[in-house]
Amino acid sequence: MKSDSRTRGRLRLDERLRALQPIDRFRAPPKGWVRALRDALGMTGAQLGTRIGVRPQTVEAIEKSEAAGTIQLNTLRRAAEALDCTLVYALVPNSSLETVIEARARKIATRELQRVAHTMRLEAQGTDEADFESRVQAYIRDRLSERDLWNET
Repeated sequence: MKSDSRTRGRLRLDERLRALQPIDRFRAPPKGWVRALRDALGMTGAQLGTRIGVRPQTVEAIEKSEAAGTIQLNTLRRAAEALDCTLVYALVPNSSLETVIEARARKIATRELQRVAHTMRLEAQGTDEADFESRVQAYIRDRLSERDLWNET
């Protein structure tokens, strides 16, 4: 698996995203951020509606849709601006991107090599398990490209 520029890009992105860990710090309040901020500021739904340019009933619908996870980003951005906030949007991987790539490559290599080993055992041509790790590394290095990792098989 060779792609130095892609590897460097992943490492830079991992570094930027590390500041967002642990992700629990950013979990939304039960009623959503819009409602929590509006309440903390002492703002009524009607007042927020005026700032956004919508009816109070629409503010209630916005707050409910945010809490349900169905709000559109553009709507959330408008509400944030009306609350003098900035919407921050990010996809934060559960582990480093390098770890994701390595785990996926290992899974594919192990699956493929175990198929071959099984067939060879059936033909009484089994190989020594001691060098399995080195064969996995060689398979990843020589046979897999990053594009291969995401083909469903």
